[in-house]
Formats: sequence, structure tokens, C-alpha cells
Amino acid sequence: MRVYSSLLIVFSVFPLIFFFPAVALAEETSLLIDQEALATIYSGREKMHFSISWSGGIKIGDLYMTVTSADSGDGLAITARVTDYGLFKFFYPVDDTFTTYIRGPMQLPYRYEVHQKEGRSMDVKRLTLYDQQNFSVLYRKNNNPQAAYTMDGTAYNEFSSFFITRALQLDPGRQEIVPTFVDKKRHKVAVKVFGVEPRKTIFGTINTVKVMPKMSFKGLYDKDGDTVFWLSDDSCRVPVEIDSKILIGSLIAELVEYSNPACHLKKAE
Repeated sequence: MRVYSSLLIVFSVFPLIFFFPAVALAEETSLLIDQEALATIYSGREKMHFSISWSGGIKIGDLYMTVTSADSGDGLAITARVTDYGLFKFFYPVDDTFTTYIRGPMQLPYRYEVHQKEGRSMDVKRLTLYDQQNFSVLYRKNNNPQAAYTMDGTAYNEFSSFFITRALQLDPGRQEIVPTFVDKKRHKVAVKVFGVEPRKTIFGTINTVKVMPKMSFKGLYDKDGDTVFWLSDDSCRVPVEIDSKILIGSLIAELVEYSNPACHLKKAE
């Protein structure tokens, strides 16, 4: 039943290293940020709902993502929830919640909470704490002993790296390095942009930026093959579709609802 566990693949695009054939990994440098996109994405009022289907046919779940002010008042909270749909929930119920707390001018993570409820018995809680000043990470799964790791610089996690990538200067052919902590270590994640193309979306047919990373390790969930996603080509950088290969077929997440008062895009009537 690992296809259900693969639901998260469609949005955890960056808990992995990306390698591009014939393109060497660049040295890590400061990220080039589009300040207008940064302000829009991190306005603290963004909500997204994706419908997840298997190979573009049968709907198997839903993905909800929000960016809101943290309840503590310390920065923002990126929350993602994955649930299954229809008859699938009777065979293998899935209700996973992932919350990343971020702060600072580069929106780096300082706390990451995971609560995975899958099947009839799986109930797992994970907590990760990031010390971006001292380059260290603390991790605990359920009541197991706490593990400590060191980094050779600041880093994002699965979700915060996806969001900061939306705020990059996404020029066709450009490659950026987004440092990401996953699988117990810090990776230099290469992100490359594959041009602009029109695409049918809930906003009508709009220009989108196509990004196609190539993944070499699995991260939290099983996957196999490439992930392709499309962002609106404007300051909103809305992810309108995410396609990810899995062991059998592919998972496709299509945006079906979106709101952000800081973004000009509106759903077509």
C-alpha cells in the first residue's frame, strides 16, 4: 500500500538532492531572491488546495497547504495536510499533518512538527528543531531518544525549501543551490528552471514557469523518477500543478482552490 504513503511526494519536492545530467553542481552562494515574490508568498494569508490523482485518472486524495502567522507570534507557519479520498480511506486511511515554523529575512525553519496517521495503527510524531546560528539540528521520533546533527551552514527543510524556491529569480536556464537538511544531513540542492509555457489552470490559461528537478534520494517517502511542477509566471508564483513519478505510474496534484489577498490571481468563472 505504499502508493498511499507516496501521496506526500507531490509537494515535498525538495527533501531531496537534484542532479541534472551534463550540468555540474554550482558552488553554494547567496540565493537570488525576487523581493516582490517573497512578499507575496510570505504574506501570511495563503491557502492552497490540490486534488491528487493517480496517473491523471482516479482521484486518491487531497493536499491542503497554508502559510499563516505562527500562534506564538514568532514568524510564520507552513502547514500541509494530506488526506485520502473516497473508497481509499476505507482500505488505508491517511491523515498526515506537517507544520514548519519559519522566521527571518530568508524564512529559515526553526521548528518542524510531523503527525502521520496512516492505516489502522500507524500514529507517528516527529519533532525537529533547527539552530540556524550554531548550525545544529535536534530530532526526536515519538518517545525515542533525541538525536543531534551538525550542519556546515544554514538549511531549509522539505517544505520551507519548496516555498523559498518559489521566491527565487526564476530565469530560464538558471540554476540555484538551495541548502536542505534531510535524511540526517545538509544537502546542496540544485534547482534548475526549464523556461516559460502557457498552461490551463483554475485562473484560466496563464504563463507558467516549468521546473523539473531530478531526484537521487527518497527523503521521507518512496518515489521513483522525476518531478515536474509549474508556477505562475508572476509575483504570486502559485504552484498550479505538480507531477511526480512513483514506482507504478505517477501522482498528479492539480490546484483546485487558491486564496491570498496579496496575490492578484483570481479563479476564472
